[in-house]
Amino acid sequence: MKTKVKIIYTPDMSSQREFPIFGAKVSAGFPSPAADYEENKLDLNKYLVKNSAATYFVRVSGDSMIDAGIHHEDLLIVDRSIEPKDKNIVIAALNGELTVKRIRIRKGKITLQPENKNYSAQEINEEMQFEIWGVVTNVIHKL
Repeated sequence: MKTKVKIIYTPDMSSQREFPIFGAKVSAGFPSPAADYEENKLDLNKYLVKNSAATYFVRVSGDSMIDAGIHHEDLLIVDRSIEPKDKNIVIAALNGELTVKRIRIRKGKITLQPENKNYSAQEINEEMQFEIWGVVTNVIHKL
């Protein structure tokens, strides 16, 4: 199933729920002795949302971006204030449908590239209705 935007949310920056963040890093290899101290508090709004006025969240539907770590039902954080560059993952409106793809900009041509070998890239031409709705900055998914 090709990846589409399922739902759009706006951030609620009025809440300030801080979570403890520990100074010791967690080893992804062999365990190491941990320092049991809290270094600071982490506000996920401040950590994940750089420009609240230009940020929104979308729920993903589909599997065309699985090789980029974006799965069906994931939440994406999107910033409209970031200028899209080659290789960014973007939310694009293409012929009236929202989609998430990697944008490729080469020699004046724009291509929307899926991150799943089962799907083909889509080159944008003048006849298409095309608009970038923002650059994806983070993905949130359950394990």
